[in-house]
Amino acid sequence: MNMITTIEAAEGDTPTRPRRLSGWQRGALLLVPLAIVGGVGAKLIDQSPATAAVAPPPAVTVATPLVRDVNEWDDYIGRFAPSRAVEIRPRVSGEVTGIHFRDGEIVRKGQLLFTIDPRPFAAALSEARANVASAASALALARADLGRATRLVDDEAVSAGEVDALRAKVQASEAALAAAAARVRARALDVEFTQVRAPIAGRISDRRVDAGNQVAGGEGTGGSVLTTINALDPIYFTFDGSEALYLKTQRARQPGAAPAAVEIQLQDETEHRWKGQLDFTDNGLDQRSGTIRGRAVLANPGYFLTPGMFGNMRLSSGGTVKALLVPDSAVQTDQARKLVLTVDAKNAVVAKPVTLGPVVDGLRIIRSGLAPSDRVILTGTQMAMPGAQVAPKPGKIATQISAAPVATQPLAGDATLATR
Repeated sequence: MNMITTIEAAEGDTPTRPRRLSGWQRGALLLVPLAIVGGVGAKLIDQSPATAAVAPPPAVTVATPLVRDVNEWDDYIGRFAPSRAVEIRPRVSGEVTGIHFRDGEIVRKGQLLFTIDPRPFAAALSEARANVASAASALALARADLGRATRLVDDEAVSAGEVDALRAKVQASEAALAAAAARVRARALDVEFTQVRAPIAGRISDRRVDAGNQVAGGEGTGGSVLTTINALDPIYFTFDGSEALYLKTQRARQPGAAPAAVEIQLQDETEHRWKGQLDFTDNGLDQRSGTIRGRAVLANPGYFLTPGMFGNMRLSSGGTVKALLVPDSAVQTDQARKLVLTVDAKNAVVAKPVTLGPVVDGLRIIRSGLAPSDRVILTGTQMAMPGAQVAPKPGKIATQISAAPVATQPLAGDATLATR
């Protein structure tokens, strides 16, 4: 066996190794995928005009503004205030022995609030009654002496001067008895004043003193403040108005007409749900601010409204005007401007700047910028771009009557409208 044959046999038994590709072979393999991708892309591009469908214009709901007569209103901002506010002070001095209410509850007129130790005043009342008995006895004796002297004067046993002296003594005794009786009534009042009662109905504040403390009595502001009570039904709403609005209201006011109506909206409400009437206008303008103070009164049977709350009030000026109304959702905001999207005769979107008025029955009054024949976009405003084509569908604008404010029955109290 020769060496060449042996070597060839050995090579035939070994595994085959991968062969390296030459430079031009590697380049060819890289070009194949690119050619495939390019061909597919060219095919898609060639087919796009034939296969791509034109998107239809977005559908929107449109309606013309609701035209109706509405009351003219002027807007104000103010606060609620109690119709009556009372500081509870004792009329007599002494030790507080009892507290008969819970802080913050509704109290009725005449309800017992505090008790002051009545024993010293009861003793003084007993002494005054004893003095009455003594004065009555002295008066009886003086009258008896006068009677005897009067019978003896005819017999000249008693002089006329002595009779006059006895008559004066009777009159003095009568006066002493009257004074003693007055002291009894005063001491009886002191005993009554040891029971501090609510002078009005309303919501009471917290106690300023606890049982066991000494309090000072007195008239006016001399006594210790025990607590306060606010009358809340009815409740006042106070506000300041400009001179221009005051003149407008006065000129529109008719002699003998009913008080102007007001409607109030709270901070977390979207409607002016609280109804009342103008109750008071001050007798002059503030020279520093140029405003005049006004007050409205409204019922608050459930004590929901409380003093200090803010509110937005509108005051009826007495007249009616034709107004255009649209839903608040149709009003768009563009920085500082308010816009309403409309659709023209060619079904193109047109944005119109508008001036807004108050909300009436759930709809926003448009003071200017909109015509009665404009087709306002109600729904689909997200897809409606100014200048773009849309597919309008007819809709309708209707008023939205809000529910009346929830009012519960008062826990207690018999407050009535305070007269001026």
